[in-house]
Amino acid sequence: MRVLIAGASGLIGRQITKLCHQRGDVVHFLTTDKSKLCNDDNYKGFFWNPPKNEIDLACFSGIDAVINLAGENIAAPWTLFRKKKILNSRITSLELLNRSIPEVHQIKAFATASAVGIYPHSFTNYYDEDEKEFSNDFLGAVVQSWEREAQKLNKNHHFPVAIIRTGLVLSETGGALSKMKAMTAKYLGAVIGSGEQWVSWIHIHDVASIYLYCIDQQLNGVFNAVAPNPISNLKLTRELGNIMGKPIILPAVPVPVLKLFIGERASLLWGSQRVSSKKIQERGYTFHFTSLRPALKDVLLHEKSQLFEELA
Repeated sequence: MRVLIAGASGLIGRQITKLCHQRGDVVHFLTTDKSKLCNDDNYKGFFWNPPKNEIDLACFSGIDAVINLAGENIAAPWTLFRKKKILNSRITSLELLNRSIPEVHQIKAFATASAVGIYPHSFTNYYDEDEKEFSNDFLGAVVQSWEREAQKLNKNHHFPVAIIRTGLVLSETGGALSKMKAMTAKYLGAVIGSGEQWVSWIHIHDVASIYLYCIDQQLNGVFNAVAPNPISNLKLTRELGNIMGKPIILPAVPVPVLKLFIGERASLLWGSQRVSSKKIQERGYTFHFTSLRPALKDVLLHEKSQLFEELA
C-alpha cells in the first residue's frame, strides 16, 4: 500500500509511519518545511502550505489512502492569535486536500483526526459516536468545525472517510503523558480537582493501528479511538506515581487555581469525558492494550530501553 500522511512528524504520525514501514508500505508525507523533504524508496516528502493554498500534486501519485493529522498543537497558551491558528490550521489543511485530490484517482480510503473533546464535560455520561450534544467550550467548537470540514470529503469524493476521535495518547515521547512523567519524577505530580473526572486514554500503538485499520477496512463514519477502560484522573495520577516509584505527596490542585494559571486550557486537565470504544471493536478491531497499568508499564519500559540504546 502507498499512504499519504499529512502531519507525519507529529506524535501519532511518527508511529503510523513506523507501522507502515514494518508492514512494507510506502509513505508519502506532506510538510511545510522544505528542509525536511526527502526521496527515499519508502519515505517521500512533498511540500505544501495550506494557508497559501500550495501543494505539490505529485504527492498523490500512486496513493491508495490518505491520513490527515495536520493541525496546530493545542498545548501552547490560548491567546486570541493562537486560537485562530489552532482552528484555521485544521480547516485549511482539510480544505486544501479536498480541493486537490484529483477527480480521476485511485484513492480507496481517507482517515482524518478528531478529538474526544467534542463531548461535553460530564462525570456520569458514557459517550458513543451517536451523541448529539457537543461541548460548547473552545476545544469543542474547534472539533465540531474540524469534523464538518471532514464530512465535505464524503460529498465530493467516492471514497470512505473515517473521522477518528482520539483520547489521551500514552506515548514514550511527547504528548500530555511526558509532562505528567516529568512532574511525577520530581515528586510534583498532583491530582486535578476532585480527581473524579474521567480520562479516556489510548496507547500510541493502538491509536496508530486504528488509523491503519480504518483505511485497510475502508471504514466510513466517526470512530472513537480510546481504550475500552477509561480511568479517573485520581487513578491515572496514582498509577503513574506507583509505576515510577514516585508516590503522589502533594495535595490536589483546585480547579480555580489551575484556571488562574493556565486559563481556558485548564479544561484539558479537568474536563471529564467517559468515551466508549464499542463501535470500532464491533467493526473488528482488537486492542493491544485494554487496561491502564500494562499500557503505562509498556510506555515507561520502552522509554528506558530507548535511553539504554542511546547510551550504548
